[in-house]
Amino acid sequence: MKKMIFHLPVAVDGASSGSQIRPLKMLEAFRDIGYDVDVVMGYVSDRKEQIAKIKDKIGRGVKYEFLYSESSTMPTALTQKHHFPTAPFLDFNFFNFCKSHNIKIGLFYRDIYWVFPEYHKETSFFKYQFAKLFYLYDLKEYNRYVDMLYLPSKEMHAYFPISFRQNIGALPPAVDSVECDVIASRKLRFIYVGGLSGVYDLTLFGRALLGLKDVTFNLCTREQEWEKSKHMYENMPIKVHHLAGKALCEAYEVSDIAVYFIKPDKLWSFAMGVKLFEYIAYKKPIIAVKGTAIGDFVQKYDIGWVLEYDAAILEKLFISLQKNPQEIKEKIINIEKIIPLQRWEARAKQVEEDLT
Repeated sequence: MKKMIFHLPVAVDGASSGSQIRPLKMLEAFRDIGYDVDVVMGYVSDRKEQIAKIKDKIGRGVKYEFLYSESSTMPTALTQKHHFPTAPFLDFNFFNFCKSHNIKIGLFYRDIYWVFPEYHKETSFFKYQFAKLFYLYDLKEYNRYVDMLYLPSKEMHAYFPISFRQNIGALPPAVDSVECDVIASRKLRFIYVGGLSGVYDLTLFGRALLGLKDVTFNLCTREQEWEKSKHMYENMPIKVHHLAGKALCEAYEVSDIAVYFIKPDKLWSFAMGVKLFEYIAYKKPIIAVKGTAIGDFVQKYDIGWVLEYDAAILEKLFISLQKNPQEIKEKIINIEKIIPLQRWEARAKQVEEDLT
């Protein structure tokens, strides 16, 4: 059986955030495509033990096809609960060992949020400078050891603070299998699932609905997020849901079109949110903003509508869809065509092809 190494320099607790879900999905996908996977994951003590076992196997002649790693949202050296660098060289020394034994390395780099001013504002000057030092250290070590650097979209590379000489590829999130019927309605029904604070500004979309009849906007967000932001969405035709996991079907089954019409920000020029692929899984055509990575994806596969960030243009689309509901069905057909290409197994096969 083919063997590979899966590396994640942080403990995973099974939380519902994308940074927790994604690595476990990739791990499962590698197993599904036929790999016997040796895992390096957890806190420093766990990783030390796991690394020692793998080194011993390699010393006894065990062959690994490649190593696949996913970064943490924190610097690699600061992923302990106390966020102090107790073993700053552990993981990269292991990368060096693997390279010396001709094991290719692919790494998914999750986020570059730390280079933006918004990140600085959320933490103290000292903490930011301390973290920045280790974020930069990560990038420099990736430059030394990683054969293929994966990003949510290639556009993210433009924000790197150092030049990167290795191969760069896109490895966005993927589609899960879901079962959820649709309850028919003559209304035009929209759905948004996600946050409302910070860069998740949906107010223009909500305002564009105000003059329309027979529309519903199903907004699924955490209760605390809604309480913090609800004053921005007063008098809009919104039905609020606090759902998660399989319970989200309650909102998806009474919705026709998904919303990613969020106020443009530098982040959206490269971000590929996991909810995009959740919308695809539920076969919901997507309204997105022109000039964003998500908009580019929607346009490439013709699975929705990509518009300028303008209320009047949005209103015209709403009126057109009310008159021509068949257009929604056409987009759903396009979604069904691409789903097999967007599953987690397809992402794992892409890594395999790149590194073997």
